[in-house]
Amino acid sequence: MEATNWQQWMADTGRKARNAARALAAMSSEAKRAGLRAAATAIRERQAAILDANATDLERATANGLSGAMLDRLRLDAARLESIAAGVEAVAALDDPVGQVIDRSTRPNGLLLSRARVPIGVIGIIFESRPNVTADAGSLAVMAGNAAILRGGSEAIATNRALHAALVAGLEAGGLPGDAVQLVNTTDRAAVGAMLAGAGWIDLIVPRGGKSLVARVQAEARVPVLAHLDGICHTYIDGAADPDKAVALAVNAKMRRTGICGATETLLIDRAFPEAARVLDALAASGCKLLGDAATCAVDPRVEPAEEADWDTEYLDAILSVAMVDGVAGAISHVARHSSHHTDAIVTEDESVAEHFLSTVDSAIVMWNASTQFADGSEFGLGAEIGIATGRLHARGPVALEGLTTYKWQVRGTGQTRA
Repeated sequence: MEATNWQQWMADTGRKARNAARALAAMSSEAKRAGLRAAATAIRERQAAILDANATDLERATANGLSGAMLDRLRLDAARLESIAAGVEAVAALDDPVGQVIDRSTRPNGLLLSRARVPIGVIGIIFESRPNVTADAGSLAVMAGNAAILRGGSEAIATNRALHAALVAGLEAGGLPGDAVQLVNTTDRAAVGAMLAGAGWIDLIVPRGGKSLVARVQAEARVPVLAHLDGICHTYIDGAADPDKAVALAVNAKMRRTGICGATETLLIDRAFPEAARVLDALAASGCKLLGDAATCAVDPRVEPAEEADWDTEYLDAILSVAMVDGVAGAISHVARHSSHHTDAIVTEDESVAEHFLSTVDSAIVMWNASTQFADGSEFGLGAEIGIATGRLHARGPVALEGLTTYKWQVRGTGQTRA
C-alpha cells in the first residue's frame, strides 16, 4: 500500500471500520461465534500460504540481523499455526459481554435505570514481531463487537498479510463484515502517526511491543491508550514467609520465563527473614545473575553491587535486583518508588501483613503467595488477552473481552416528566 495523504487514508479506513463496528454491535453472540469459527477454519485451510509468507519474513529478518529471540517470536510452524486457529475458536467460545447488565435500580418516580455493556467501537492495535497478534487481537475485538485496525511490525509484514487475508475470508464466509478487521498494509511509520492522530475514527489504541513503541504511542496519541510501559514487578519475602515457598516462588517468578512482562525484576527480602542465603543460592544455581544492595552482597559473594538505575530496570533476562528491607513497610515504600504498577507479590504466612500489602500497593495486579508469572489473561480465566493495562482508568490488569467494552445507561419510563 502506498499513500501520501495519511489523513485521508485514516478517514477512509476509519469510516469502513466505523460502519463494520455498527454492524457488529447489532449482531447476536451466535452470529459472531459463527464468523470466528469460520475464520479459524480459513486459517487452517490456508496453512501453506501463511507458512510460505512466514518463511519470506524469516529470511529477510535473518539477513537484517534480527536477534534469535525476535526470530523465535516471528517464526511459525504447523503447530504454532494450529494454536493460532485454536485460539480464535477459544475466543468464540467465551461468554459474550455485550448486553450484560452490570446493575439496575428503580427511582422513587418509577424510572428503571440500568447499565449495560456495549462495544467500545473501533480499536487500533499497534504491535511488533508476533504475527499471532493479528488473529488474537482481531478475534477479541470482533467477539466484543468492535472493529479493529491492526498495524503489525515490518518484520512480519508478509505473515500478517497472509493471516489477515485468511481471517477476513473466514469472517465474510461466516456472515460478518470483512472490514471488521483491517490491516495497515504498509511498513511506512507515517501510518502509525495517522492512527495516533485518528481521533474521531479510532476510539482506543492498544500498543503491544517494546518500551520504545509504547513510549511513542503514549507520547503522541490523540486517542485514549490502553497500555503498560514497563513490567518492573516485585516479589517481597516477608519475615513470616515459609522458607520453602519463598525459594520456590522467587525462582519461578524470575526464571520460568525471563522475557515476559510478568517476570519479577526485583526481589525484596525482609531483614527478619532467616533464610535469605538459601533463596539467593537457589537463584544463583538456576543461572540468575544477582545484583544487590550492600546488605545483600554481604549475604552471598556471588551478588554484584547494584546501581541506582537497576531498581528501575526491566531486564527481560536472567538478571535480578535484590534489596534487603525493613519489614512490609520497607517493601511497600520501595515498591511505591520503583514499581511500574504492573504486578507485585508478597510471600508470607501472616494474613494481616498480606492483606495490608494487598490493599496498600497500587498496582494493577497484587498477589499473595503466588508467582508473578501468573500475570496473564489465560491464567485468570479470561481466555486470550489483548494486553495488560497499568493505568487507573477503564481496564486494569489483563484486558480481555470485558475490557474491550464500555457501558451505557438505559432508562425505562412510563411517561414520567420532570418538574
